Amino acid sequence: MTDEEKNLLVWSIREKARILYEGREVAHRSCGIALAEAFNLPTRPYQSLRRGGITGEGFCGSVVAGQLILGEYLGYPDPTAPVSLQLREAMAFFNREIDRRLDRGGSPSLACNDLVKPFPMFHSDERVDYCTAIVAVVAEVVAQVLIHYGVQLEATPIAGA
Repeated sequence: MTDEEKNLLVWSIREKARILYEGREVAHRSCGIALAEAFNLPTRPYQSLRRGGITGEGFCGSVVAGQLILGEYLGYPDPTAPVSLQLREAMAFFNREIDRRLDRGGSPSLACNDLVKPFPMFHSDERVDYCTAIVAVVAEVVAQVLIHYGVQLEATPIAGA
C-alpha cells in the first residue's frame, strides 16, 4: 500500500466515524458505537461508553473505544496470554498522539464531564461539534496505528447512507 493509499484509507475511516457521530447525514451514533462501526466491529459492547460510561464520570468514550479497538486488532486471542508487544507499543503511541492532538478545551482530564463542562447544554450543536471532532481524531489515530502494525483495514460504506 502506498503512502497515498494509506492516507486515503485513514481519511475514509475518520470521515465515516465523523459522519456516524455527527448525525447530520445519517442517524446519530454514540461516540463508541461510531468508532466501532467505522472499524467494522460489533457495536453492542461499545454502548456502555456513551457519555463517559453513561454517567459522564468515566473517561471519554471515544478514547476508551480507541483503546478497545486496538485491543480487538492487536491483542492475542488467548485470554491467558500476556499483553502482546505490538499492543503495548500501539497503546503507548495512541496515548501519546491523543495527548498531543486531542483538543481538551482546557479540561484537566479526559473524563467526559470535564471535557464537556464548557457546554452548559449537553444537547447543543456546539457540544456535538466538539465531540464530533474528538471522534474524528480518535478514528484517525487508531487507523494510523493499525496500519503501522500491518492490520488490513477496510473503509466500508455507511449502511443506509
